[in-house]
Amino acid sequence: MNRRSFLRASAATSLFAGSSQTLSALAADNVYRANIGIQLYTLRDGLEADPAATMKAVADAGYKQVEMYNFPKCEEMIKTANDNGLALNSAHFEWETAVNPSDEGLSEFKKIVEEAEKLKLGHLVVPYLKADDRKNLDGYKRVAGNLNKAAAIATEAGIQLAYHNHAFEFEPMGDSTGYDVLIEEFSPEMKFEVDVFWVQAGGREPVALIKKLDGRVSQLHLKDLKKGLELPIYNGMAKDAFKELGNGMIPMEPIIEAAKAVGVVHCHVEQDHSPDPLASIAQSVTYLKTL
Repeated sequence: MNRRSFLRASAATSLFAGSSQTLSALAADNVYRANIGIQLYTLRDGLEADPAATMKAVADAGYKQVEMYNFPKCEEMIKTANDNGLALNSAHFEWETAVNPSDEGLSEFKKIVEEAEKLKLGHLVVPYLKADDRKNLDGYKRVAGNLNKAAAIATEAGIQLAYHNHAFEFEPMGDSTGYDVLIEEFSPEMKFEVDVFWVQAGGREPVALIKKLDGRVSQLHLKDLKKGLELPIYNGMAKDAFKELGNGMIPMEPIIEAAKAVGVVHCHVEQDHSPDPLASIAQSVTYLKTL
């Protein structure tokens, strides 16, 4: 047995003895580990300075797919991903075309769907909501209604539309929250991309939320949150709160297990802030592949 195999076996045995289901989730051939993705916003500075070298470093670190941002205005990301054999399955896109469409037919969103079809993308993700769209529960209901229309358009093209959370959706508004409204109002065609960092920051338990959304979670963002923080924190997160996987408070193994149970398609590592993003993403993928 080589050192890597020994470390994997020892860690799995000590942490998860007696749980065959979890050990299965941690297996080296686990679909999420075998096809682990990276949300490229993590590397935005490097991609601007030297896109070719940055994308090569992503592939060299062991990532198999990349999730773009600012789609469709990300031609260099697409080119360098293709040059390095990295799959393109998902993109965060210009979300205002769906959240605040300029016309009833969502013509600008349809153009984005057409571009996604050309690349054979399977997923488009709404990455954010501006403050004016989330001032109250009625605002969230309006957003959900527009996204349901967009999801129907995307579904016709064979593309899954999803919503990526932050922490502000979990802030109480009377007896409910914005996220509760989205859960209640989203149509069957509209899914969630669950970011476990922001779920934890918002005072929720990621595994419990993923299980609650059984069948409604298309993708996950895996990122870790600094230990010792007083939660919830709905807004204004410090940069040093974003940690490499395994360096924070969020156990990733139960999340990967839950992902398999509820039908998640892809998992992507993300770290919004790091003093050395390339080193951080390498550390995170090593953590995933050695446990």
